[in-house]
Amino acid sequence: MDNERLEKQFDFFREIDKEKFIGRQTYLTDGERKENDAEHAWHMAIMTVLLAEYANEKIDVLKTVMMLLIHDLVEIDAGDTYAYDEEGKKTQREREEKAAKRIFGLLPEEQGEKLMALWEEFEAYETPEANFAHTMDNIQPVMLNDATDGKAWLEHGVHLSQILGRNKKTAEGSEELWQYAYKKMIAPNAVKGRIIED
Repeated sequence: MDNERLEKQFDFFREIDKEKFIGRQTYLTDGERKENDAEHAWHMAIMTVLLAEYANEKIDVLKTVMMLLIHDLVEIDAGDTYAYDEEGKKTQREREEKAAKRIFGLLPEEQGEKLMALWEEFEAYETPEANFAHTMDNIQPVMLNDATDGKAWLEHGVHLSQILGRNKKTAEGSEELWQYAYKKMIAPNAVKGRIIED
C-alpha cells in the first residue's frame, strides 16, 4: 500500500470539504437561505446526467459531471465571484488559477495534472463537454431564481441585459435548454418586474 499516495489523496479530500462553506448568491427553492458551492455542484451533476440528451453535440457525461464537480473548488481560495460583480471579474482569472495550482497540487502529480487540465478545459469553453457544463452552470441558478420568484435578482437589482450578457454562450451547449430557460424562467420574471427590463 502506497501510504504517501493515500495521504495526499485524503489531504485533498479534507481540503475540498471547505467548498461546503463557500456561499453563493442564489437562494435555495424555499428562499430561506443561499446555496453553497458544493450544493451547486451536486445539483448540476444530477442535471447533467438527466439532461445530456439535449446537448447540441454528443458529450461524455462522466467527463462533464467531473468538470462540474471540480470547477468551483478554486473558490476555496479565490472566493465566489458573483455573476454580475464587474470589479471582481477583473481579478477572477488570476485568483482562480493560483488557487487551482495549489488545490490540485495537493494530489499525487498525475491526478493533480488531470484535474488541472479538466479545469482548464472548462475555462477555455471550446469542447462539447465544456460548453454543456457552462450551460448547466448558467441554467441551474436561473432555475433557482425563478423558483424563488426572482428573490436574488430583486435583491441585486439585476437587469435583463445582464442576464442575457451572462448567458450569451449558454446556447452553445444546448440551444433547446437555453430556449426553455429563457421562455419559462427568465421572460416571465421580466414581465412581473423581478428583472429590470432595459
